[in-house]
Amino acid sequence: MKAALVQRFLRLLIVPVAVVLAVLMSGAPGAHAATDLSRIAEALRESPVYVDPAASDLLSRSDAEALADKIEDADKPVFVAVLPAGYPAQNLFQNLRTETGVTGVYGIRLGEAFDARADSSVLSRAAVSNLVTSVQSAGDVKAQLNDFVDGALRNVGGTAPNSWGEGTGDGVSATGLITLASVLAAGGVGAYALARRNRNRHEEEQRAALEKLRVVVDEDITAFGEELDRLDFHPAEPGADDAMRADYERALDAYEKSKAHMAAATKPEDVRAVTQSLEDGRFSLAALAARREGRPLPERRPPCFFDPRHGPSVADVTWTPMDGASRDVPVCAADQARLDDGRDPMIREVDTASGRRPYWDAGPAYGPWAGGYFGGGILPGLLVGTLLGSAMATPTYAADYGSGYGEFGAGGYEGGDVSGADFNSDDFSGGFGGFGGGDFGGGGDFGGGF
Repeated sequence: MKAALVQRFLRLLIVPVAVVLAVLMSGAPGAHAATDLSRIAEALRESPVYVDPAASDLLSRSDAEALADKIEDADKPVFVAVLPAGYPAQNLFQNLRTETGVTGVYGIRLGEAFDARADSSVLSRAAVSNLVTSVQSAGDVKAQLNDFVDGALRNVGGTAPNSWGEGTGDGVSATGLITLASVLAAGGVGAYALARRNRNRHEEEQRAALEKLRVVVDEDITAFGEELDRLDFHPAEPGADDAMRADYERALDAYEKSKAHMAAATKPEDVRAVTQSLEDGRFSLAALAARREGRPLPERRPPCFFDPRHGPSVADVTWTPMDGASRDVPVCAADQARLDDGRDPMIREVDTASGRRPYWDAGPAYGPWAGGYFGGGILPGLLVGTLLGSAMATPTYAADYGSGYGEFGAGGYEGGDVSGADFNSDDFSGGFGGFGGGDFGGGGDFGGGF
């Protein structure tokens, strides 16, 4: 903590000096030459935010300091660089990542444009792309970068590089240490207040996510209750036997359990028990229906991928979503027939900020919801390439929404590790927002560009 405070104090001295030097050089030949990338990387190894002297009009020194403090307080590997328009964009992200040599999330404001990249071990490509898209409409540079950092801090895995905390302890005087001790005492109170504020904010986000999810889960519970009513089974009816009565009893128990679990839910993770109970209940109803109709008992299979309310699946079919990879998914008889006829399946859509969307594109809170229906073993294969699957692949997902959903993790280096040039260059190529040229172009499936 002491070293970090020293670093921040030194930055207050260094930034004005850099600005003065830039002014002094303004009349010299080559004054507007691009800052060497190795110097930018060196600055980012010492602090999470770098503002080029030629771009000081984009983000003030105080705003840059506040942004850096936010990142350092969160202890996450998030890097931000503000560069002037016209800075060479060719392979900028890949080269900067190579020079910095530290795993993390890198956001760059280049004149009027913004884009970002990340090592997939800390944040998936889809998550980065969605994050970039979400901040493109911000009103100004300060708002955009703060929105980007806030979003990145909520999702990125790993911790900040140790180099941010390296101070110049050998050169600190006794007077300086006394001053630092006083600052540390006050800082301890501030750090506690910040941690408490962050915890309260996280809990509020969890409550808000649960309330949005509650609407969908209540629809599931209601639909199951209506299935029980339509079955119109009476334990004492002619032809009913003990096996039928046991199936019916299990279905009733599942219905009551689902309501009780939902009533007791305090966070999205708790929803998993609700949908697991509903899945058990629907299978019991399918078994009861088969017994009453004299058909063979159904195989215990996962519910229909497109909408678990359709009941247990009857087959696995190959399905290719728009702009996605093919995968085998369990489907009910009705959706299997629709697909065989070349029609779209009946997909469960839910309300999102951008309108009605399939549940797998509706946000991370639907991970526990899907996990209860499908279990952890098959989820990664079902959700590959989706927004939900990408969210569940982030290292922070288990902390926010629980674990046990299968092998979504990307592996590799953790955030903040020094990997040097040993990283996946594909993570830093392609394009999300689009600066044009090199690894800034493209836009991909997420649109963008300015």
